[in-house]
Amino acid sequence: MAAQHTVLIVDDDPFIRRLIVTTLEGVSTFDLHEACDGEDAVQAARREAPRLVFLDIDMPRLDGIEACRQMRGQPTMAGAKIVMLTASADDSARERATAAGADRFLTKPFSPLDLLRLVDELDNGMAR
Repeated sequence: MAAQHTVLIVDDDPFIRRLIVTTLEGVSTFDLHEACDGEDAVQAARREAPRLVFLDIDMPRLDGIEACRQMRGQPTMAGAKIVMLTASADDSARERATAAGADRFLTKPFSPLDLLRLVDELDNGMAR
């Protein structure tokens, strides 16, 4: 049986969080957690030490780029994969997110199939 990985899903849009949870809840190797903004995300990351984070860039209270930077500052997050969720293809936001420690990007809207392919690719990388 594969090791269980904790996944943190962070977006201020409950529809996006529900889409990701619904898509991944059938994958038995994942323990899913949600947060609705960057501040909650940083606290959840500290508490749960996720191996995979889906993190929206544009959120209230603390944006995803700063949340990513703060998560990367936590020793338990060193090996985590952080996927930034973005509604735009803005190169400057991608550059700032990459500099903050983001591993990948997923542009909204995305299909459940695109999400599963990305998770499979990242999960295989985490299993090594």
